[in-house]
Amino acid sequence: MGTDRYGLELLRELVELESPTGETGRLRERMAAELRALGGDVAVEGEHLRADFPGDGAPLLLLGHVDTVWPRGTLASMPWRVDRERAYGPGCYDMKGGLVVMLEAIRTAKTDRALRVVLTADEEIGSPTAHDVLEQATRGAAAAFVCEPPTSRGHLKTARRGLGRFTLRVSGRAAHDAEAGRGVSAIEELARLTLRLHALNDASRGVSLNVGVVSGGTRENVVAAEAIALLDVRVATVAERERIDGILHELRPEKAGATIDVTGRWTRPPLERSAGAGVLFERAREHGRALGLELREAGVAGGSDGNLVGALGVPVLDGLGAEGGGAHAAGEHVVVESLAVRSELLALILRDPGL
Repeated sequence: MGTDRYGLELLRELVELESPTGETGRLRERMAAELRALGGDVAVEGEHLRADFPGDGAPLLLLGHVDTVWPRGTLASMPWRVDRERAYGPGCYDMKGGLVVMLEAIRTAKTDRALRVVLTADEEIGSPTAHDVLEQATRGAAAAFVCEPPTSRGHLKTARRGLGRFTLRVSGRAAHDAEAGRGVSAIEELARLTLRLHALNDASRGVSLNVGVVSGGTRENVVAAEAIALLDVRVATVAERERIDGILHELRPEKAGATIDVTGRWTRPPLERSAGAGVLFERAREHGRALGLELREAGVAGGSDGNLVGALGVPVLDGLGAEGGGAHAAGEHVVVESLAVRSELLALILRDPGL
């Protein structure tokens, strides 16, 4: 970071290059310039960025993303600012602080190990166009380190739930409210269906289902012929994904005359904790202790590109970005001092001869 002790100057520049999903070009170009300056062989693959650093051994894969959830123009209401130990701004925590950590770790590690960087451009919507890029990047990789933020307590992530997004369309039969007995209410059927789905929530299995958006009907005096719900599903294991998938596609209405149609897909597979991830965490914990950090491992509900890479058989350690909080919220912030500490932690990991 040179004279920029904490990387704040670079973080400010990245934050002020607003990069909502679909509009990441300026930030991608800036990151490409940084990676080239560090010695990387940079290639743009669609909207995504890959950089290969020559060296010995199977490459270590570094993952991040350049898109944020914030629309262009958010800086007008959420300007960059530093207040004591915190830096604020759209995307600073998720995950432009992690990009600063990644760059500084590569710069200071001075490792002879081969490195490979992939920065995706649509992670915030499930990385739908990045699957092939990530699959190519995993070939021959020894391990993957994801520079997403750690947990709220600063711990690393060895497991993430898989995620599915589904649309439930319920069809009934319209009728005037005075002739309600002749109609079949899609809204009533959807209400019962919502309760059935929410009853599947089971923390002990790592399963959560949430009907988050509903709509339907045409007028208050007409029995609704159609109703629609948007469903978010999260699962901790592949086995639970298969079980829930079967339930969703076998849903049947309770009232004669109604029908249920389910569309959608699983956007990320579960990242189940693997033996390889356990080894990566133990090495990271040892390096963290040298820096005064007492790291723990955690499993979290949200997904990342680590889910996709882990499903391809590569050990994944996630949460190596900057500490902070407020992801996707107005109070999004980074703990300034963590930029340097987490950069040093990642540099130590990249220099580890045992990986």
